[in-house]
Amino acid sequence: MGKEQQVEHVRRGHVVVIPYPSQGHINPLLQFAKRLASKGLKATVATTHYTVKSIYAPNVGVEAISDGYDEGGFAYSPDTDTYLKAFKTFGSKTLSQLIRKFETTSSPITCVIYDAFFPWALDVAKQHGVYGAPFFTNSATVSSIFYRVHKGLLTLPIKMEDTPLSIPGLHKLDYPDLPGFLKSPDFYPAYLAMKLSQFDNLHQADWIFGNTFDDLELQLPVAERVGELWRGTLIGPMIPSAYLDGQIEGDIGYGASLWKPLDHKCKKWLELKPAGSVVYASFGSLVALTPKQMEEIAWGLKESGRHFLWVVKESERGKLPQGFIEETEEKGLVVTWCQQLELLAHKAIGCFVTHCGWNSTLEALCLGVPMVGVPKFADQYTNAKFIEEVWGVGVRAEEEDDKGTVGREELQLCLREVMDGERSQEMRKNAGKWRELAKKAVCQGGSSDNNINEFVADVCTGGKKRAKEEKHMNGF
Repeated sequence: MGKEQQVEHVRRGHVVVIPYPSQGHINPLLQFAKRLASKGLKATVATTHYTVKSIYAPNVGVEAISDGYDEGGFAYSPDTDTYLKAFKTFGSKTLSQLIRKFETTSSPITCVIYDAFFPWALDVAKQHGVYGAPFFTNSATVSSIFYRVHKGLLTLPIKMEDTPLSIPGLHKLDYPDLPGFLKSPDFYPAYLAMKLSQFDNLHQADWIFGNTFDDLELQLPVAERVGELWRGTLIGPMIPSAYLDGQIEGDIGYGASLWKPLDHKCKKWLELKPAGSVVYASFGSLVALTPKQMEEIAWGLKESGRHFLWVVKESERGKLPQGFIEETEEKGLVVTWCQQLELLAHKAIGCFVTHCGWNSTLEALCLGVPMVGVPKFADQYTNAKFIEEVWGVGVRAEEEDDKGTVGREELQLCLREVMDGERSQEMRKNAGKWRELAKKAVCQGGSSDNNINEFVADVCTGGKKRAKEEKHMNGF
């Protein structure tokens, strides 16, 4: 088959990608859609009516499906459980309509790639005779842990006396390292149920994707068996191409923003600061600090005497100590939002104070920035353990109470350790190593690039109808 014929054959494949409608889930799935489009597939992102106008990416189509709350999304629902049930009902119906819409065109949908939070999307795909593949937005380690809970191999709640938790093929996890839902399953039952439902029909999936890469998790000596626990195909890190391999022209951002960034102000301020001198602090799009937590972080940054740029959401600004912004204007800048990748890539940034969400963790690893971990929720505790003890790119701040408060003195101590302490050079060396390995994974011939190429070939030729049973039935 000639080259032109090969390209034309590839273009027959059409994937529809369905993210959970929050920034931390939209970003990696949209990035995956862009990767697939760059390989010759037709890619369409199907997102809620409320978020559809926030998404733009060249060469990727955007279609709306319904979550039952078209005017305002999750904010209009009474609770998480109600929202997820409505999304299943309305999402299933409108996804089915979307698949039928393309059936009579020259590019019918051949595969549905869905956020693993939406196992109902696999049912819809199968009803229409197309491939279905979940996309897990957390680490392979965390996915394998929740898989074991789903299979009844771990009983909740896990108590202090049950730790350290020893799972074959994984690093030992002490009590503070466990995902929050394993310790307190009654704290947020709807979310835990959603995490576990990811595995309900996984044996029917044609592919299982994970936003991580082989060297980061599967090649570690004690984690070599993680693939036996959770059989995902690793295709990450899903970071805009400009920061890694440069294979996608003009790919400098995710292409989705639910908030208006203050790029110019951030850049102008950073340009005036010495290289490696600025502490960047951000706790993601979902974490809400208590007034006490906010106060301690604020005075910890101020009393460190270092330059700092702190992202504080508009809804959180009222928790800042009175007069804090005015008192710190010579050293600090507080903004409501900024493009995190651009900040982390800036030469002035020397350290990232982070909640250790998986996207933020990957971004810092890919850009070689050491971290101070201040985890608050879900898998962030496990990610913080890896940041400090496995990858050696930062420290985890110790909490001073059962509310998760990191005291100002502790924060200052951590900043000194990462910025100019005895281990700082080692952390920076390790950060540089992981950055190069991330690039290697997505560059031509890398592990993630090869996995994506295999998927592209299979989805177009039907080759994956293959040993799906052989591969996945063994794991699930």
